[in-house]
Amino acid sequence: MLTDLLIAFFAVILGASTFSLGYLVRERKFRQKMRAAGETAERLLEDAKSRQRELLLEARDEALKMKTAAESEIRDRRAELHRQERRLQQKEEMLDRRLETLDRRERGVTEKERQAEEIRQQLEEHKKARIRELERVAQLSTEEARDFLLREIEQEVRSDAARRVREIEAEAREEADRKARSVVTLAIQRCAADQVADVTVSVVPLPNEEMKGRIIGREGRNIRALEASTGVDVIIDDTPDTVTLSGFDPIRREVARIALTKLVADGRIHPARIEEVVVKARQEVDTIIKEEGEQAAIKAGIHGLHPELVKVLGRLKFRTSYGQNVLYHSIEVAHLSAAVAAEIGADVNVARAAGLLHDIGKALSHEVEGPHALVGADLVKRYGKSPKIVAAVANHHGELDEPQSIEAIIVQAADAISGARPGARRETVENYVRRLEALETVANSFSGVERSFAIQAGREVRIIVKPDEIDDLSAVRLARDIVKRIEETLEYPGQIKVTVLRETRAVDFAR
Repeated sequence: MLTDLLIAFFAVILGASTFSLGYLVRERKFRQKMRAAGETAERLLEDAKSRQRELLLEARDEALKMKTAAESEIRDRRAELHRQERRLQQKEEMLDRRLETLDRRERGVTEKERQAEEIRQQLEEHKKARIRELERVAQLSTEEARDFLLREIEQEVRSDAARRVREIEAEAREEADRKARSVVTLAIQRCAADQVADVTVSVVPLPNEEMKGRIIGREGRNIRALEASTGVDVIIDDTPDTVTLSGFDPIRREVARIALTKLVADGRIHPARIEEVVVKARQEVDTIIKEEGEQAAIKAGIHGLHPELVKVLGRLKFRTSYGQNVLYHSIEVAHLSAAVAAEIGADVNVARAAGLLHDIGKALSHEVEGPHALVGADLVKRYGKSPKIVAAVANHHGELDEPQSIEAIIVQAADAISGARPGARRETVENYVRRLEALETVANSFSGVERSFAIQAGREVRIIVKPDEIDDLSAVRLARDIVKRIEETLEYPGQIKVTVLRETRAVDFAR
């Protein structure tokens, strides 16, 4: 027991000694580290102070350099400002001198204007005095003298202009006639179209006279039903075995002809049967119209026409102009237009299409108001044709001020050729005589005309003038004025030639 206590006591003493020894060792190491840290801090502080002194010296040197550069720049700018100031002063002095010079010139100009105004007034008074003296001597006022001079000058200018116009027209006409004859001759030689003359009545043959009574029906009910259904007049007269259908609408007349032919062949004629046959006849005519339109497009060499245009074109089969079938005329114009276009290097396809469609407005003229050329142009435009074709259709009778293309002029010429060549058109005696009288009336309405004669079936009018009132140059102007009046007031197929004849006779007697 005692031993254990001694061991414990020694152990405690040994632990305390060990602790004290460790503490002393750690304290010594700490002090050594502190001294080393202090020495390091002193070295760093010395280095920092040395670096600070170096930086201060460098900063002072840099600041000194910048100050020197700034002072040099300031001196340069001040020198430049002094130079600019001297230049401005010199410019101001120069401007002052110029202003003084301008003031002197302005005063001089003002004085000269005043003097010029005085001189002008003196000249004006002198001019008025001379005019008064001239008026007194000539016994004419200023206005009268001016009118006299203007009339003299106008007469002289008109004479010179008429002479020059006559020379130019003669040269142009000679060259144009030569080329036109060649082109037109070639075009006509390549085109040979049939001419069909229609009238405003249709004749239906009957197998016997008894059929007339059956067509009339009890108390005329059959003939009234036929006229009401077709819209045409049924004329039954003393002509043997014949019934005449009269009407200005050729399509209705064709419907009535087909219907009446079928009724006569069938033999059953009563109002209900008449209405049934008329409906079938209308369907048949619609089919014929469509087929005729397609055949016309094929004959003219045009493909891709809109179906509605084909239908309207086919209706021209039943239209006439001066006795000429309009559909055949349109096909002929298409061929002629294409031939002329090929000869002169124009667009053949445009000319061909415009030639075929140029009179398409005649099929709608009773439904739409306006000239058939403009109506046809609106229809063609509506179904997608090119602007050139539309313009050619619209202007084929000169409705517009100026032709829009060479193809429009070609269609005009082809239309005139087709309508003007012999045998193409015809007219009644009354219309023929009326047209001749209208031509002579227009010619006789001009002063200086002694007599006029319409010849060549109305295609030429010859005018004899009074030689003491109309001179050679006035005769040229008179011909142009008469042509213009005919174009404005008359309607005629083709063209009309105006010839003015002036005869001078010298009479004397030998005694």
